[in-house]
Amino acid sequence: MTSSIDRIYRGHDVATEPFRFDEKVATVFNDMIRRSVPGYPLTLSMLAVLADTHARPGTRIYDLGCSLGAGLIAMAPAAKRHGTQLIGIDNSPAMLQRCRAMLAEAGIAAQLACADIRDIHMQRASMVVMNFTLQFIPPGERDALLRNIRCGLEPGGILVLSEKIEFPDPTEAAFQVEMHHAFKRMQGYSELEISRKRAALEHVLVPETRATHLDRLRAAGFARAHVWFQCFNFMSLVAVADG
Repeated sequence: MTSSIDRIYRGHDVATEPFRFDEKVATVFNDMIRRSVPGYPLTLSMLAVLADTHARPGTRIYDLGCSLGAGLIAMAPAAKRHGTQLIGIDNSPAMLQRCRAMLAEAGIAAQLACADIRDIHMQRASMVVMNFTLQFIPPGERDALLRNIRCGLEPGGILVLSEKIEFPDPTEAAFQVEMHHAFKRMQGYSELEISRKRAALEHVLVPETRATHLDRLRAAGFARAHVWFQCFNFMSLVAVADG
């Protein structure tokens, strides 16, 4: 299933409303995220490596906020080799509808559920993925979600957490934001589109610092966490649940 070109915030008569993962966004999401998140293709391809090294027979891999299923598709070969069940959770019916179609087109078997990830009781997980998902959860509810994930992980299991991040130093913060905007301009987005998208995401996507993420993971019971990737103001880390 092909993705349409993201033109949601183009045109002078577009009303800026809070960002939602509705049918309009689902139709262009693949294009939107690749042109908006620097390094996104690499984070997907490395999911395959992480799944191949951590998937275990008889366990589960959860993709929380699976959107159109790109992460599930990346991890599917490793899951098949190791006899690991793939489970995708998303609370957007529009996104899941397209996810089902993309998985079917790729010949990939995965269990999908339309649900709030805060309500999911995870069990026997060898790997949990949250690719740019936690940032959409209210900050006051993030601790409980991570504790729930930690409880559902098998000893040695991992959480892959990818997020947009903030920087405590104003000079660094300004640099990283400008580099992100420069990246988006190189992908063909206009200044008007960048501004409108930023306004739509305000108070919907709430980023935090790397230190905040690491502190929260330790408080949730993860033995250790490693930042394996950062590109401008986007980061991905791996948190390990020791036995």
